[in-house]
Amino acid sequence: MSKTLTEIIKSRKSVRAYLDKPVSNDLIKELLIKASQSPSGGNLQPWKIYIINEQSMKDFIKFQNNWKGKEEPPYPIYPEKLKEPYRTSRNQMGEDMYSLIGIERGDKLGRMNQMLKNFNFFGAPAGLFCFVDKQMGLPQWSDLGMFLQTFMLLAVDADLDTCAQESWSLKQNCVRTYLDVSENHILFCGMAIGYADKKNKINELSTSRRSIDDWATFHK
Repeated sequence: MSKTLTEIIKSRKSVRAYLDKPVSNDLIKELLIKASQSPSGGNLQPWKIYIINEQSMKDFIKFQNNWKGKEEPPYPIYPEKLKEPYRTSRNQMGEDMYSLIGIERGDKLGRMNQMLKNFNFFGAPAGLFCFVDKQMGLPQWSDLGMFLQTFMLLAVDADLDTCAQESWSLKQNCVRTYLDVSENHILFCGMAIGYADKKNKINELSTSRRSIDDWATFHK
């Protein structure tokens, strides 16, 4: 039975543990082509997508593990002094996740080890990297978000799971070198693609959303 759009939106979440089950490049390609119908100001379509899968995923992880180059992240993932209510939302999400998997607040090593799982795509068999030309501005970066959201919703409809990862920006030079991407392009994010390990506790995490009264105003 097919899912409704509302069901797809509600069921999409960031999955941080995957089964050792392959995802075909043909399926990923099909979803990317569909996602390319996302809104794009002036029809610029600024996304530049690179996919690694199966052997290329293994080759990349090996390359990354041996990488000794200098990294210069292209942008701060979060503002330095995050204001409320954003700070509480971010902190609560972290506390909920670590509590769920039994990592206590004072266990800095445990938290670091969990964070580092980002850099093997949480064990997903496939992943993508999203780059954008340095010439592009904030409006085009919003196009990237719409494209990636559309892809993630299409993935849910295809019984796939994903996790968008801005953390990959911390390894831009490594990723750019492996993929032979021009220095004129900025790495926006990566994304894990695969099938969720539903037995893994971390995938029980479900983040809350603030009340609509906090962020929407209906003028009379």
